[in-house]
Amino acid sequence: MAKQPHLLIDSGDVEDTALIPGDPGRVDRIASQCRNAETVARNREYKLVNATYDGVPLTICSTGIGCPSAAIAVEELAAVGVDTLIRVGTTGALQAGIEIGDMVVATGAAKEEGTSKRYEDAVIPAVPDYDVLSSLVDAAEENDEDVHVGPMVSDDAFYNETDAYVDAWEAAGLLAVEMEAAAVFSLARRKGLAAGAICTVDGNLVEGTQKGADSDAELPEKAKNNVERAISITLDAVADLA
Repeated sequence: MAKQPHLLIDSGDVEDTALIPGDPGRVDRIASQCRNAETVARNREYKLVNATYDGVPLTICSTGIGCPSAAIAVEELAAVGVDTLIRVGTTGALQAGIEIGDMVVATGAAKEEGTSKRYEDAVIPAVPDYDVLSSLVDAAEENDEDVHVGPMVSDDAFYNETDAYVDAWEAAGLLAVEMEAAAVFSLARRKGLAAGAICTVDGNLVEGTQKGADSDAELPEKAKNNVERAISITLDAVADLA
């Protein structure tokens, strides 16, 4: 098999399970909680590191921002043998009372994006694998962490999430908005892979707090700190799945 053109990997270069944050910087944050970390490849928004956690081998691969680049990562990881994908990301809350730093485990993702619709009709649901979902929730409970569990929405237009969109998403009971899960879930299902997502809240759109609005940093301090807790939950879930 030829080397994958974007991730620059071949069969045998990565492990069966991949954690897929958007931010390349978060690859290193995940790897810091693991052992035997070794960089496999780096190209554009994609950084790949192999590591072990509690004796379980895993790959960490950034996807960049949005469903198009996430879909490329899923396609190429699947092509070289990855069978489980867990998104470890950030998200904006859509319900009052969900605070910055809270964590959301997705039970599904509404398709307010265009990538998954190139693969299938919008009426086909974008949902995670039950075992991955359950392991994330169980790992949170075992760590005495509270997580919100429910549906998200994946949106392409970060700067065009108007009041009308936010009001409709809130009324529908969607917990949060992010930019990758719908494509990850849809492609994983179509390829017979297992996928899930846990995201840390970095703002609340219905309460008027937007990511980066109150400081020079992309993430508020509480969200930045709690990303580490979401990483710990995810790694424990990986160990449980193994």
